[in-house]
Amino acid sequence: MTTTSKPLRVALAVDLPESDCRLIERLEPRVELLRDHTLYRPPRWDADWEGDPAFTRTPDQQAAYESLLAGADALFGIPDVQPALLAATVRANPALRWVHTTAAGGGGQVRAAGLDEAELTRVAFTTSAGVHGSTLAEFALFGILAGAKNLRRLESDQAAKQWPARWEMRHLDEMTVLIVGLGGIGAATAARFKACGSTVWGTSRSGRLVENVDRIVPLDDIVAAAGEVDAIVVTLPGTAATEKLIGADLFAAVRPGTLLTNVGRGTVIDEDALLTALNEERIGFAALDVFATEPLPSDSALWHHPNVLASPHTAALSRQESTRIARLFARNATALLDGAPTANTVDTVEFY
Repeated sequence: MTTTSKPLRVALAVDLPESDCRLIERLEPRVELLRDHTLYRPPRWDADWEGDPAFTRTPDQQAAYESLLAGADALFGIPDVQPALLAATVRANPALRWVHTTAAGGGGQVRAAGLDEAELTRVAFTTSAGVHGSTLAEFALFGILAGAKNLRRLESDQAAKQWPARWEMRHLDEMTVLIVGLGGIGAATAARFKACGSTVWGTSRSGRLVENVDRIVPLDDIVAAAGEVDAIVVTLPGTAATEKLIGADLFAAVRPGTLLTNVGRGTVIDEDALLTALNEERIGFAALDVFATEPLPSDSALWHHPNVLASPHTAALSRQESTRIARLFARNATALLDGAPTANTVDTVEFY
């Protein structure tokens, strides 16, 4: 392991609260965090990395922003969260060697930048995977509970001031839940369902055991497994390998009334096939935080389907997000400076 005392010049490419900036500097004193909060798009809410799209830099501000990025060894965030600006920055700054994305699925943004092989070799990319695990796991649990307890019927009866005959609800401790993807989000999800008494299955490429998971399902066996469970939770990133993985074959195999939630990426689910499965009641309820196209187009049937709960890709957000990412960034900065492996390094073949 090679340790260096040379400062790591990091340019803040998106706005980060000053308290979190100071946290990074305190946790890793070898980081020199270059920043000017007047140059960033003002956040509209906590951890709003894109910032207010109405904000426009003056020519002097734009020049100062580009100069800040050009003089850094590393970036915190993708400039303005725009892949094209990431590509321009990589090409304008030959000294750049590390970029940390604020998104858990930052690999997709790196892929969209269209960098060549030499650029992908020169610059290391890491993501904020795992930071959002607890909040997304809670939404996954909420989504399956909403289906199990028939939230839509409760809302309808309440709106109509209708007191119906008593009816049965489904219970998590009687359910088998298949978690598609056992990364940080999947592992956090497994812990929550196991705590509720569910039998938990999960897909894994490696086949290694994961805490709170009763059965590991090879991805090649996912269709057969889907026909044996009560609920499916999708946590996978969006890659070429996962696109429409949850599609017509799987939906044809599920038992009637199977519950579904997606907290990974919208492209993992074939939405046309999902709508067919919903209309045929093979999927009894779907809670979706992500969609293939975002914002979800106004003409999408998912908006008004009675058995769909649509969330605007907001389930990961929390007041603690920026601080959690700052801590992760500081740990990775320490690893980089000490010659140790960084966490969440982007695979630049499949970009996850």
